[in-house]
Amino acid sequence: MVSLETTVAGIPLSCCVYNASGPRTGNVNALVKIGTSAAGAVLSKSATLRAQDGNPLPRYKELPLGDGCPGSINSEGLPNQGIDYYLEEDVIKLVNETGKPYIVSLSGLSLEDNLTMLQKALNTSGVAAIELNLACPNIPGKPVIAYDFDQMESVLQSVTSHKSFGAKPLGVKLAPYFDIPHFEKVAAILNKYPIKFVVCTNTVGNGLLVDAENEMAIIKPKNGFGGLGGGWIKNIALANVRQFWNLLREDIDIVGVGGVSTGTDAFELILCGAKAVQVGTKHWTEGAVCFDRISSELKDIMKRKGYKSISDFRGKLKPYSKPSVSKAAQAKSSSNVEKSGFMANLHMRLVMDFIVVFFAMFCAILVARERGLL
Repeated sequence: MVSLETTVAGIPLSCCVYNASGPRTGNVNALVKIGTSAAGAVLSKSATLRAQDGNPLPRYKELPLGDGCPGSINSEGLPNQGIDYYLEEDVIKLVNETGKPYIVSLSGLSLEDNLTMLQKALNTSGVAAIELNLACPNIPGKPVIAYDFDQMESVLQSVTSHKSFGAKPLGVKLAPYFDIPHFEKVAAILNKYPIKFVVCTNTVGNGLLVDAENEMAIIKPKNGFGGLGGGWIKNIALANVRQFWNLLREDIDIVGVGGVSTGTDAFELILCGAKAVQVGTKHWTEGAVCFDRISSELKDIMKRKGYKSISDFRGKLKPYSKPSVSKAAQAKSSSNVEKSGFMANLHMRLVMDFIVVFFAMFCAILVARERGLL
């Protein structure tokens, strides 16, 4: 029997696929829909200390990319109902009733806001873990925390020194990295602190999509600049997961996110080292049913390959070599050879039978002529 069970930060998940913070996570009804699907956990919208409406519309756009996950661009500006909403007793009760762990995402506008929200979340029962978003700009005039290594170190130092730290597992969401020295620097920082998981990766910042027909930007905020996600960042997510798999402490779990729309996408992230996989853009376009479909497709892939659990292949990406024939292909090839041999033997038997019958008829005609019967 194939199992998609996993753990993140020691928390058991019935399925290794769940939602990314962002699309369809802003209210309790959306969160409950995730919980009642095949998703293994429920992750809240990234919360700020106070509710905010976000940037002016239109602030999100997706473009089809063939059969894969569509590409997306957004400059949402963290619209959310504020941390108190996501920690309300009734919200937590309804999410917990689905039987799925509830993870709360924090993205404060300042370090002080993050510490205040952290205190609230750590002291709220029914919250399984906390995901701290380091991939959005928090301090005006400064880079994204995940790209400002001094700021990242300062934030992690403050967070892990908090008097209530350790009451619940804490992980961080990272921006995408591209240069090897940056991977190494970030890993060195993360390895110093008692965080339990990392999420790779957030959108690629400051992309720009142009409407050529109308000669204008495709979204309104920030003169059209926004974060690129979905299918455009799948391979970047694969690379980030793999790099951190090689560089982080073994006790830091990796959650992969970016461009996941099929079971194959999820399989590839796990193969690169992810212990779980989040879905964002596809969740927006398809709704919570995407978790049922993707998990079912992942199971089918595992069955075909003979894997019983994700630990059978997690992190076991092999370096390039001449592609070998898969077990399924070998079995099919063997079956085809057997069928081919059977057909050849059958053909030969038919030919021999025809020759025997033809020779018998020829002899009968000769005998008949000798006896004057013809």
